Amino acid sequence: MVRVGVVGATGYAGAELVRILSGHPKVKITVITSRQYAGLRFDKVFPSMAGHTDLVCEELSVEKLYKRAELFFLSLPHKIPMEIAPVLINKGKKVIDLSADFRFKNHIVYSSFYQEHTAKDLLEKAVYGLSEVYYDKIKTADLIGNPGCYPTSTLLPLIPLLKAGLVDAKTIITDSKSGVSGAGRSLALSSHFCEVNESFRAYKVASHRHNPEINEILSCEAGKDIKITFVPHLVPMTRGMLTTSYAQLKKNISAQDINECMKSFYSGRPFVRLLYDQNRLPDTLHVRGTNYCDIGFVIDKETKRIILISAIDNLVKGASGQAVQNMNIMLGFDETTGLKNVPYPL
Repeated sequence: MVRVGVVGATGYAGAELVRILSGHPKVKITVITSRQYAGLRFDKVFPSMAGHTDLVCEELSVEKLYKRAELFFLSLPHKIPMEIAPVLINKGKKVIDLSADFRFKNHIVYSSFYQEHTAKDLLEKAVYGLSEVYYDKIKTADLIGNPGCYPTSTLLPLIPLLKAGLVDAKTIITDSKSGVSGAGRSLALSSHFCEVNESFRAYKVASHRHNPEINEILSCEAGKDIKITFVPHLVPMTRGMLTTSYAQLKKNISAQDINECMKSFYSGRPFVRLLYDQNRLPDTLHVRGTNYCDIGFVIDKETKRIILISAIDNLVKGASGQAVQNMNIMLGFDETTGLKNVPYPL
């Protein structure tokens, strides 16, 4: 058994980590921390976990806790992980950070959308944890910058087509719709029930801080500078994310070309389900609670544009499930270990 710790266990992503890891056959959670609920049993904060864990939330003290686990998940607000990760790395621990602190290679871009980076020397060491794309690098990594939910649902459909040169990168427009849990568990007027219920709205249009994260990875994979138009939306549901990207196809590219490109790129990748051959499109209902990313597409014959659609659970494949998938890869486990739960039919 590998001992793992969850730092920041009572936010939505942290709680999801505890849920998934509690059923993992090859790890044992030995540390969970929570500033707000220190001293309380986790199953008192989340009663659904009664009978699955008897762990007590603790105050965060790296010096007191680091000896009790080999790998730590940092499920904390941006800025805090960049203070903790260097200490853990220096003590020989593996770290998977769910914040944005180690997702960027360019600290200037990070600083312009978040705050000044205080652990710049670790940015080159960190591996971007898009599991299906950076599997080989993740295997030997000590520090993972776990992708955001919007980037995961946007990048997985686009990267194969950009690498193959099948779409015009200058024409990419993406709109993405997220459940309210994507805003986190902290109280905010914008996620209050009365503000969200029976409402559907765009927000941070052309200014969302996941946009530069998407641009940096797409540029890296395409080998040239790419800037897409990205518009996020808030949907009145608890969890789930549906992302639609539009792009102009290069000349004479057929649906079969697109399908074969996707199938070749994601061959052997268990958590990407390609739907074109099934003649259906993704639906958030069918990935709820799972680590799957469902991808489908339609080609508009009149405009010669491809319409790419993906669906993920924003808390699982968009956060904690992908973090566990990355842990599995880092530790040499089968990447599906602990993540094989059967999807809900409804």
